[in-house]
Amino acid sequence: MTMEQTRVKLANGIELDVLDEGPKDAPALIFLHGFPESHRTWRHQIPHFSDRFRCIAPDQRGYRGSSKPQEVDAYRPDKLIGDIFQLADALDVETFTIVGHDWGGAIAWGVALGGQMNGRVTRCVIANAPHPAIFQKLLFTDPNQRESSQYIRGFRDTANDDLVREHGLVGILMKEVRWDRPDAMEAEEREALLKDWQDRDAAFGMLNWYRASPMIVPPMDAPFEVPADYQPPQLPNLSIPTLVIWAMDDLALPPGNMVGMDEIIDDLTIEKVTGCGHFVPWESPAKVNAAMDAFLGRTA
Repeated sequence: MTMEQTRVKLANGIELDVLDEGPKDAPALIFLHGFPESHRTWRHQIPHFSDRFRCIAPDQRGYRGSSKPQEVDAYRPDKLIGDIFQLADALDVETFTIVGHDWGGAIAWGVALGGQMNGRVTRCVIANAPHPAIFQKLLFTDPNQRESSQYIRGFRDTANDDLVREHGLVGILMKEVRWDRPDAMEAEEREALLKDWQDRDAAFGMLNWYRASPMIVPPMDAPFEVPADYQPPQLPNLSIPTLVIWAMDDLALPPGNMVGMDEIIDDLTIEKVTGCGHFVPWESPAKVNAAMDAFLGRTA
């Protein structure tokens, strides 16, 4: 496998660098990476699945060489979700399984909820990405989740912009993030990421995913209750087969995010991965691949 990307222009004018491996007529898996990574989040999955699936993994809007609009509004969730359907259109993919981790998982939830209605998304695989209906409630009511998410307030604070301009993304990561496990990543992969993070346009593009999101992250001194005026999004149950893989030692997204998923997902499989941190696709690739193998086989 070459891991070489091609440039794909979407109907909305956004251009994405995309890895497209495997038989073009095989069932398609679209892999969405999270913050602050790239298509290489899936470096252990794509070689494993590309003999029998068409594996498509973009560098999403704002990342690496893909289009990096600088206005915050360009990163609203509806636009990021729209990119994925337009990518499928550009590659002549009618139906697909959506696979996402972290922010890619957040977008994957939206793609799955929308795609189940028109029949384009047939299955969903989520790795350590909270369901939007559950996550917001935890941010209001759960001290552990709220404390773990305070870095988001730092990412949104424009007072940190000079730090980013001076040091790239690594500057704000060192200030705000406490959940990194540097020894878990291969040295060459970490060096490549550090180089990517020096691109200032990409740094602000990545931060704009947080700044454009409607999620509310209260400060730690706010009451631990759902505000009386909060109107939760009216989301349907997810009816397509769904696999949720959760690394149990995730410091940013604790296992409490799984509570209640069985009430809003009709066909749910949960695979818990112990002894693993947030970046489960490459921290525990064998377990992720095995869980996906079993799920994709059962739902074929």
